[in-house]
Amino acid sequence: MERAEEIVVRGIVQGVGFRPFVYRLALRHGLSGSVRNAGDRVAIHVAGAADALEAFARALNTEAPPLARINGLERRPAAPPEGAGFAIAESGAGEVSVGIVPDVATCPACRAEMGDPAARRHRYAFTNCTDCGPRFSIVAGLPYDRPATTMAGFLMCADCRSEYDDPADRRFHAQPIACPACGPRLWLEREGAVLPSADPIVEAARLLTAGAILAVKGIGGFHLACDATSAVAVAALRARKQRPAKPLAVMADLAAAAALCELDGAARAALTHPSAPIVLLPLRPGTALAAGVAPGQRHLGLMLPYTPLHHLLLAEAGLPLVMTSGNRSSEPQAFRDAAARRSLAGIADAFLMHDRPIARRLDDSVVRIAAGRARVMRRGRGLAPLPLTLPEDFENASAVLAMGAEVKSAFCLTRGRNALLSHHLGDLDEPATADAFGEAHADYAAIFRHAPEAVAVDLHPAYRASRDGADLAQEHGLPLVAVQHHHAHIAAVLAEAGWRRDQGTVIGIALDGLGLGADGTLWGAEILACDYRAMTRLARLAPIPLAGGDAAAREPFRVLLAHLDAALGRDAVDAHPLLARRFAGRPVATLRAMMDKGLNAPPASSAGRLFDAMARLLGLAPERLSFEGEAAMALEATALGHRAAPYPFAIRTTEGGPDGAVLQEIDPGPLWRAALDDLAAGRPPGEIAAAFHAGVADAFADAAADLAQAHGIGAVALSGGVMQNAILMEAMERRLAGRGLAVLLPAEAPANDGGLAFGQAAVAAARLMASQAAEG
Repeated sequence: MERAEEIVVRGIVQGVGFRPFVYRLALRHGLSGSVRNAGDRVAIHVAGAADALEAFARALNTEAPPLARINGLERRPAAPPEGAGFAIAESGAGEVSVGIVPDVATCPACRAEMGDPAARRHRYAFTNCTDCGPRFSIVAGLPYDRPATTMAGFLMCADCRSEYDDPADRRFHAQPIACPACGPRLWLEREGAVLPSADPIVEAARLLTAGAILAVKGIGGFHLACDATSAVAVAALRARKQRPAKPLAVMADLAAAAALCELDGAARAALTHPSAPIVLLPLRPGTALAAGVAPGQRHLGLMLPYTPLHHLLLAEAGLPLVMTSGNRSSEPQAFRDAAARRSLAGIADAFLMHDRPIARRLDDSVVRIAAGRARVMRRGRGLAPLPLTLPEDFENASAVLAMGAEVKSAFCLTRGRNALLSHHLGDLDEPATADAFGEAHADYAAIFRHAPEAVAVDLHPAYRASRDGADLAQEHGLPLVAVQHHHAHIAAVLAEAGWRRDQGTVIGIALDGLGLGADGTLWGAEILACDYRAMTRLARLAPIPLAGGDAAAREPFRVLLAHLDAALGRDAVDAHPLLARRFAGRPVATLRAMMDKGLNAPPASSAGRLFDAMARLLGLAPERLSFEGEAAMALEATALGHRAAPYPFAIRTTEGGPDGAVLQEIDPGPLWRAALDDLAAGRPPGEIAAAFHAGVADAFADAAADLAQAHGIGAVALSGGVMQNAILMEAMERRLAGRGLAVLLPAEAPANDGGLAFGQAAVAAARLMASQAAEG
């Protein structure tokens, strides 16, 4: 029986090879009709045998191109199409929203072609097709056609044009299409002079195996590469880059990755995903890696090669390579040739270059496996600008620009349910990063044609992002919505989980470094009752003064002193022989005077500083940290593989803030006393660290579960930068689930401040909808 249908497919279905996929699928099933872009969707008019039509419709979902994401498929009866055969038709009326997909790792077909001596792209470093290659990093504007990309200067040869125009070819309308005859070229240079070489890849590999440091121009910017098995090369890279301790990412093929790290199914899936992120994976003992790659760590940041250039370089070198961002310490990653030559001079011995311009800087994405799945820690190349989706009842929400936070900055653009969380931009206290933030926002606004109807900012008025957002709102006469930091963290998790506005209140556990609280004090370890529009703080970690303000985040002994003074009393701290050694030579009297007088010593309930202090007590953290999270990472690494009964906390009630609200206060005093006793008795640091993690998890999970029961709430959401600690997240999830609660965890939007803008946008949109409903 013959029938005809109109099938409308929504989602990421334009610019990903979807129309040629539909064309080939229709031919396979003997169907007639056409496929075309129609506004923000793909429209298919198709006719044929009923069973063939059903198989065709199923295959649209099950066999879709790797870059496609189908969010909706509608089928309705239609009149039979005119004529025979199947065609790719011209786009329909209305604005064609082809969108932009992220840069995608080299596909198996292109890898095979590179390795085939008979293929014309044999060993070609810029091979790609519709299923892989650069996308977002080469787009200069819309529509996504070659003239609006950085490939515009490369005129297609006759062979490439034939492939590009053929609907049956896997390179049909692949905008970055190229070959050795017409595409980008590769060269090796030193001090601006091109080095003579028949094959720059071979010479670059020779330099790397000889211990050199190379700047390698990739898709989203430059990397600094060296032999990951050479202690001398790694030490030289650290010294030149002024990066003394922060772990370095390593690139290896899959076989080498399995030899370096423990790979389960989730890890392999994350590594081999088309986004090709850096994945934090458990290190195998006794690998050939230099100890300086990840000093003191039990995990390694590992990624597979994701461009033809990387595949060729790794195969030629025959060893794993450090592949870290090409920048000097604290500066953004270099992505323009002239700036890279200038900023990386003195670090790199040579530069592996190419002449395809990079449209925008994109750091590598970072994920780790926790609670059974990959969770994004940094959203960059391979993930941005993949859209996130707000819950179904945000369909008519106002367009919002959310500015994010001060560190790990990222902004978010929303329109209805669609949310574009930008790529990672860095810390805005660095002038170059602040400039990059402004450039990126202008870039996104132009490319995605986003006109905000409101601006959302963090509650902290001194944040650069908050100031810029306020200025923008004032300039354009837009509503400015200030969102408390931890409320935004929890709202991001709710939005990602599809939590509708009418589902009501959840309990949120927000554990991070610091954020300005609704009462004007510094928060960082809070239990909230919240929905999108509002939040109430129900519990907190007992606050301690941060002597020296920001200096306390860099020098953990300051926080350790404050915690121990609160737990034991100053006389006991001074009389304790172990602590006398810990604080020897430190300005203890000065710090205590600052705390007594409240002089640059603001009280804060920070989970991040609690972890720093315990790491310092165990001798795992240096006197002065060289990067954010250094102490907490060392503490987690030390706890891995150990099991211990949880250290105790005390719970008391107190008045919290000027409104006199009653708060539960989670007091770590008993924990410190128990840990000191264990340390004096010679208990191994790994067991103490494990008992600490278990204690924090149990204390906050139990307090949250009790509050959920008291308020008749059935779900708990976890977020904040400290929740990137897999030991903590998994322990809290188990304990909360054991109390019968639904547990919502962040995954696609980072738990750290990189996901904050997504939550800000959700809160602002919900408040505006409520205001509009009240007015209407």
